[in-house]
Amino acid sequence: MSQQSEPLNAEALREDFPILEREFNGSQLVYLDNAATTQTPEQVVEAIVDYYREYNANVHRGIHQLSQEASIAYEEAHDRVAEFIGADGREEIVFTKNTTEAANLVAYAWGLNELGPGDEVVLTEMEHHSTLVTWQQIAKRTGAECKYIPITDDEHRLDMAAARELITDDTAMVAAVHVSNALGTINPVAELADIAHDHGAYVFVDAAQSVPNRPVDVREIDADFLAFSGHKMCGPTGIGVLYGKRRILEEMEPHHYGGEMILKVTFEDSKWNELPWKYEAGTPLICQGIALATACDYLDSIGMDAIERHEADLAAYAYDRLTEQNDVDVYGPPGDDRGGLVGFNVDGVHAHDLSSILNDHAVAIRAGDHCTQPLHDVLGVSASARASFYLYNTRDEIDRLVEAVDDARQLFS
Repeated sequence: MSQQSEPLNAEALREDFPILEREFNGSQLVYLDNAATTQTPEQVVEAIVDYYREYNANVHRGIHQLSQEASIAYEEAHDRVAEFIGADGREEIVFTKNTTEAANLVAYAWGLNELGPGDEVVLTEMEHHSTLVTWQQIAKRTGAECKYIPITDDEHRLDMAAARELITDDTAMVAAVHVSNALGTINPVAELADIAHDHGAYVFVDAAQSVPNRPVDVREIDADFLAFSGHKMCGPTGIGVLYGKRRILEEMEPHHYGGEMILKVTFEDSKWNELPWKYEAGTPLICQGIALATACDYLDSIGMDAIERHEADLAAYAYDRLTEQNDVDVYGPPGDDRGGLVGFNVDGVHAHDLSSILNDHAVAIRAGDHCTQPLHDVLGVSASARASFYLYNTRDEIDRLVEAVDDARQLFS
């Protein structure tokens, strides 16, 4: 985990991201879609190129030099990610394609075997579809029931009083997002874990919007499972992480079968490999995992606490600038107590139209339901616009966003 660091110099860091120099329609790109995918620094790109140029080989299967080098780098990538989130070791780190696959791994490998009629899965109203749909469908298959912790009407936080009532001795799993990708709400996942464990339930934390931009220690949270994606933290696409407590991963049966995840195979039966390879069937995500470790190095060189402070400043500034407008509805908590994104709508302008007009100004945001359709039903809107920030964004770019919103308002007035 990173120590207290100096304030972040976004302008200097932008030099690591040449894509930010691109121009559209005569204007320099303002990239504010980081909750979907962050940009990739040159250091991570070089790690990818270096792998394919210098030691491209399959892992754990070859005695030759290239395979040995790739195997060591891939295994050490698990060690690096474990260190990054405070896990006890590589045995607790499973590489997946993304957060969604990590959630599905837990749901299928644990949920299908452990859930049954009378069991309950407690989620929140702000869950991403990757969590909500996964547990919803597993509950249908097993006869379990899904319940949802509501959000408050004013600041769109979790209703923790309701959470304490919903989580009971019948609860087998509590699945909660750490930072909402639509609201920016930072949920008290450690408190949820305490409540769940008091009732003998496990906790799955969707950390896709927290691990990239703030210090996260799985031991402090006491999560049983935690998942995140590399492409939201300066890493490549196609790589995600499932953290699981070693004891639980050892007890669970694998969901995917094939090569790599076995120790011995006969015509009658098979024995599984040791952790974490037990859950990584087939040729794994070798280059992606190695590049993710480099992304961890890059972020730690900046300081996760500095990244968190920078995002908090940008979120507060964007919140203030947008709420100055009488016709803008901003969702989620106040600007000084949210993750690094702002979800909003402009009266009389559909979010998709707004995003299109902003694109004409070279301002890239996200518009839609952000894979949270049930949450948008609760909010009473079909879609919202979302500006999300990262370590290379600046206040000047938020000013560009607000100016483009003004132009959209005038166009539709």
